[in-house]
Amino acid sequence: VDLPPDELAVAAWVLERGRPAGTGTETLPGASALYLPLTTGERVVGVLAVRPERAADVQSPEPLNLLEAFASLTAQAVARAEAADEAARARVEAEGERLRGTLLGSISHDLRTPLAAIAGSAETLLSDGEAIDAATRRELVAAIHHQAQHLGRLVANLLDMSRLESGGVDLRCEPQSMEEIVGAALARLEALLGTTPVSVAIPADLPLVPCDAILVEQVVFNLIENALKHTPHGTAIDVAAHATPDALVIEVSDRGPGLPAGAAERVFEKFYRGRSGAMPAGAGLGLAICRAIVEAHGGWITAAGRAGGGAVFAFALPLDRAGEPTP
Repeated sequence: VDLPPDELAVAAWVLERGRPAGTGTETLPGASALYLPLTTGERVVGVLAVRPERAADVQSPEPLNLLEAFASLTAQAVARAEAADEAARARVEAEGERLRGTLLGSISHDLRTPLAAIAGSAETLLSDGEAIDAATRRELVAAIHHQAQHLGRLVANLLDMSRLESGGVDLRCEPQSMEEIVGAALARLEALLGTTPVSVAIPADLPLVPCDAILVEQVVFNLIENALKHTPHGTAIDVAAHATPDALVIEVSDRGPGLPAGAAERVFEKFYRGRSGAMPAGAGLGLAICRAIVEAHGGWITAAGRAGGGAVFAFALPLDRAGEPTP
């Protein structure tokens, strides 16, 4: 209930001084309500306003004691709520500090490794360039190029995650061919894949899916890159797609060591690092970005063990953007 200015002034007086005022008291008795301070120890956390039908109703000891007891209980409840809020804020701040520390640790580690390789190769070329044979020079230049690409992907993932979390990415959804999206992702991955075989099973009659092709291509790229990190050299990575009545489902499977116990959900958390293979583990953002993109499309993404060993990552995009498929 909105109080008129003169009544608010009475409540402010009680809040400041911590003493009752208003009707039924000797302080500002002309007020239309009785105002009692909500006191915890020496602190006033609020004011309880009681508007009796008659001033005499709150002047006798029995109702006044009852109201004061009620005010005391209310003050304790307010204090507990404030303490809970403060504890929640402290937890959020602590979690933020933990995430910042994890981010700094991850980024510093993942920056140092390729930077050291780039610096070492460049220093060798500068100091011993004329004495190095052509084949070795090509290897050093290739190493510099490879590590620079790795740095570029790391920075791109950080920027993508930042934009996705801030809502700064606008989906540009148009009917797209999943075969073309997977093909574009594989073309970008060609240098990373090297001799690793990739088996692609995408039926020609799959329906077009309304999606942002660039973002979904990034999902496929990240999933295949993740499989490559954990797959033994020369072992095939399988990419398949199929349609359900309401969604298009894409699966990326490998024959690596599989998922650790309890990691099926955690692998999609920011900064989570699984077991690393021959390639750098990264900052733990690739799969988090996949989940953010897929969920922005109204779809789902899962991770599971693969029969016979390995892991299967699957995501679904709704064929009707108004619907949300369920795994």
